Amino acid sequence: MTLDFSLIAQLLILGVGTGFLAGLLGIGGGMILVPFLTYIMSTRGASPDLAVKMAIATSMATIIFTSISSVRAHHKRGAVRWDIVKGLAPGIVIGGLVASLGVFALLKGSWLAIFFGAFVTFSATQMFLDIKPAPTRQMPGTAGQLAGGGVIGFLSGLVGAGGGFISVPFMTWCNVSIHNAVATSAALGFPIAVVNAVGYAISGQGVNNLPQGSLGYIWLPALGLIAITSVLMAPVGAKAAHAMDVKRLKRVFACILYALAGYMLYKGFFA
Repeated sequence: MTLDFSLIAQLLILGVGTGFLAGLLGIGGGMILVPFLTYIMSTRGASPDLAVKMAIATSMATIIFTSISSVRAHHKRGAVRWDIVKGLAPGIVIGGLVASLGVFALLKGSWLAIFFGAFVTFSATQMFLDIKPAPTRQMPGTAGQLAGGGVIGFLSGLVGAGGGFISVPFMTWCNVSIHNAVATSAALGFPIAVVNAVGYAISGQGVNNLPQGSLGYIWLPALGLIAITSVLMAPVGAKAAHAMDVKRLKRVFACILYALAGYMLYKGFFA
């Protein structure tokens, strides 16, 4: 897979978009990155199975950099609920390791594509309907947060997203304000990304037909190019999140997610 000018431009533009959305909506960028990276790698000779797996793994690795940039911007505004980060992080580590070191390598790329499409559809529906929680509901205790973190880490590891598609609805369902939920989701993206990226790098060792510059399932050239632009744009998105009505934008973004979910479901069922 040769890094020509066209491919470099595509990856840089992709980084701009995902970085901005990561800061704006706390989604980590994976829901955008995975479908586009799958398409890019498929058109450049990767098998459908390998393209999906490498797109998921590479997407997750970029979130390491995006989350650092995004959370710094949110933290300066005092929006990150570090008590929630502390409660969910242990479960996230456990769930992420189970997914990336075990289940991810065993599942075919087609099943991962279907799973990704289904959960992006769920996330888009949550965004579009803007479901309101019961006013008396609060964050669960230690055991509940450990279990919740495990689910977030595990599902994130299977779909290559930073967990915001689950953690933001979960926190708002527990009456955490949307701005705090988005900021805290950005902070949770770091342990999710680190744990799962390590798992992908290990579980991808020895896989045949990996493109040059791969570390396990992670394609390093794409990681570097996307990380550069996404890190620059994440603070811009975070600033915009505090200055605009996110509700209307979330509905527009939900419609885009439906289209991307449809593409991944097509790849899973027919490619």
